[in-house]
Amino acid sequence: MAEVGRAAVSDPGSLLPEGFWAAVAVWVERPQVANKRLCGARLEARRSASLPRAEARGPRPSSGPEPEERAAAGCAPEGGLGPSRRFPQEGSEPWPSAAPEQDPHQPQVGRRRGDDPREAAAAPLLAGAPGQRGQAEAEEGHFPAPDLDSIWNDFSQSLAGDDREMLNFLTGSEAASQQEAQRELVLILRTIIPKASPRCPLGAARREMVVQDVRGGMVTFLPLEEDVDGNLRVKRSSVYQVQLSRTEGEWFISVLIFCPERWHSDGIVCPRPTWLGGELLARLARWCVGSRQRGFKSTLSLIPIGKYSQVYQELKAKYKDMVKVWPEVTDPEKFVYEDVAIAAYLLILWEEERAVRGETARQSFVDLGCGNGLLVHILSSEGHPGRGIDVRRRNIWDMYGPETHLEEWAVTPNDQTLFPDVDWLIGNHSDELTPWIPVIAARSSYSCRFFVLPCCFFDFVGKFQRSQSGKTQYRGYLDFITEVGSTCGFHVEEDCLRIPSTKRVCLIGRSRTYPPAGEASVDERRRRYIHSRRGRGPAPPPPGATGAPCPEGGQGLDPGPGRPGPGVRAEGLWLCGFQPREQVERVRNCARLPRAFIDQVVLRVAGVLLGRKQSEPSSSQSRDAEAWNGGVSLSLAEVAGELDGETLRRLKRECGGLQTLLRNSPQVFRVVDGRVCIRDWREERPRKEKEPEAEQRLFSGAFKTRICWFFAHHPDGCVLPPDRCPFAHGPGELRPAPARKKRPETLKLASGAPVGLPALPRAPLPAATPVS
Repeated sequence: MAEVGRAAVSDPGSLLPEGFWAAVAVWVERPQVANKRLCGARLEARRSASLPRAEARGPRPSSGPEPEERAAAGCAPEGGLGPSRRFPQEGSEPWPSAAPEQDPHQPQVGRRRGDDPREAAAAPLLAGAPGQRGQAEAEEGHFPAPDLDSIWNDFSQSLAGDDREMLNFLTGSEAASQQEAQRELVLILRTIIPKASPRCPLGAARREMVVQDVRGGMVTFLPLEEDVDGNLRVKRSSVYQVQLSRTEGEWFISVLIFCPERWHSDGIVCPRPTWLGGELLARLARWCVGSRQRGFKSTLSLIPIGKYSQVYQELKAKYKDMVKVWPEVTDPEKFVYEDVAIAAYLLILWEEERAVRGETARQSFVDLGCGNGLLVHILSSEGHPGRGIDVRRRNIWDMYGPETHLEEWAVTPNDQTLFPDVDWLIGNHSDELTPWIPVIAARSSYSCRFFVLPCCFFDFVGKFQRSQSGKTQYRGYLDFITEVGSTCGFHVEEDCLRIPSTKRVCLIGRSRTYPPAGEASVDERRRRYIHSRRGRGPAPPPPGATGAPCPEGGQGLDPGPGRPGPGVRAEGLWLCGFQPREQVERVRNCARLPRAFIDQVVLRVAGVLLGRKQSEPSSSQSRDAEAWNGGVSLSLAEVAGELDGETLRRLKRECGGLQTLLRNSPQVFRVVDGRVCIRDWREERPRKEKEPEAEQRLFSGAFKTRICWFFAHHPDGCVLPPDRCPFAHGPGELRPAPARKKRPETLKLASGAPVGLPALPRAPLPAATPVS
């Protein structure tokens, strides 16, 4: 036994020991948060148990039945086991997430939980796996609870026999009393799923038994392996323990390993001792006293994470070449891999749905506000019939094949924008359409479902206004969309996606709360709720009314036959005032301002910063030491006070205003924490001879292609000599800017399927069938 790490924990908020068990719950339920080489963990079963009695610790007597004989005779080991408990199955109510709040499912044993602080501390770990769906996990090798009984029976028999060293490790003392030996334990059986990657293919899942000694303040992790007979047993060379202790009023967390001389580590499922005593220990110490109110569901709680990891890696390998041909100005890696992750999630969600419903036909879909259309392209390429609709065509649309159907028109919520023959409506960052998607799905047909990934905060009309200051705006908006879905008659489920975005919570409505016969009354409830959100103006006409006057107008811009064209008022508008996004995107980041106006503002601000420096008193010594005038640092408010009103009004009409304009001039200014100063190029990172290849190309390509602003305008000139300045000191040093290479318009995937097609005129797509 060896201690590989020990950390003191400051607890000014008196969160311990409860906070310790909340931190352990994160490592047990969501190990991928700390170990990035893991995809996640699946909790299989939980039960209570007790250690063998103290008198069983001595040498095994020469007479009497052996442990194997006792087991064959149906005798339990002397350390009796409590009733086992399975984790929630499909259709059951999910157990609460690991949190310090009281667990309503925990049985009462002679007293209310909370009377004993250590018993209350166990509440997070006594809860089940949040959001785990038993039926989905069963397909990946679900472990029945009797297997946990068998594993613990065999293990406790060895403890009661001659394995006193392991028993001492579990109890944390070599001289534990009989009362201590009989203290209650909590056993958890979990399966650890490694993450698949090109360098590390998806390995076999490993099973592990977790033994929690709440009264002793320790949790032991016992990896399991198969013996020659195929039975699971404890892998003694990889056992480790996390302890909470208190010495002279100070809390400590320690990590110990049982067998340091024979420790086996694969760096993935069984980490290295240095990682356990360093990275994991630091995270546990931080989680102990951190915020325990997470407020969101566990990541990928509605689908099997093992299957997700496999499908994601397959799609990533298949569509990764899209990054090389991305024609948009957006970050290709961010958008490609995000849409690949969303597609993997939907494909597994829909596969699980088909299995539950006993169907074989793949679900159809419509992506409202599809943007670049990549999600539509992936889902269509994987066999799901569907189409995408967006108000504005993207350049990349011309690169998709004929199986990807994308349409350019503005969706306005009314009686004609329904999709009765579609299984799923998707809203992936659909902005102003996000709150309307549950409504459109509910009114399209009783069988229509929805998936939304909210990003920007929109109400039915205009921006969303937060009503509760106790919540973040993001949490408040998610609750609002959940309320919309519930009002529309859906059971709304929430899940967290594994995507490179801060807005990664999705909301899913795949079942109804009412029978088909109740559609009329529920739709009336929807109508009243939508009108109540607007809070002004006359009530909209009942659904189905046509030609109703709308004081603010409304346009349904669909070029298809049977639908209103541009400038024609949409019939049956659900709420007046809704404005779809403009078809031509306005650039409002100061990039479209006249160059002369930008140069004038830059010169004015630089003059203010340099003039303030000149007006400050300074000694002759400081002037000699600082011959080059670097100016002063001013707040944005102080800089704005030096500009005239017309300039400020012109900047205010652009996104970001003055700050954006100054940030767009990084050669001249540094803008940090709301303050502006002249950039001193002597303080910039010097150019290294061995730069990364990408940075070398960037630097060499832009070198001396623009005039140095300081050489042309600063009263003291440039602070750098010409050979070190990346900008040209005069027209004689100017180099022509390199021509941008055109990206190939066609590319084949690893499988041989084309990703891009020549930029040819697209054949007209089939027109959408109007709803009568």
